[in-house]
Amino acid sequence: MEAMVDKDTCIGCGLCPEICPEIFTMDDDGKAKASKGEISAKLLNSAKEAEEQCPVNAITVE
Repeated sequence: MEAMVDKDTCIGCGLCPEICPEIFTMDDDGKAKASKGEISAKLLNSAKEAEEQCPVNAITVE
């Protein structure tokens, strides 16, 4: 599974890196970004939690 952030939808609230800093960071534009590549099984639950908690549904984990 991989994580993606829709930059057009993201409001830059910073919640996803608080929940899963191993996958999500804030970019120079103030929007979230997801690390590239496969999410390890160890981090999948926290990545999915970030997806569920995003207030504007900008995150997709699939």
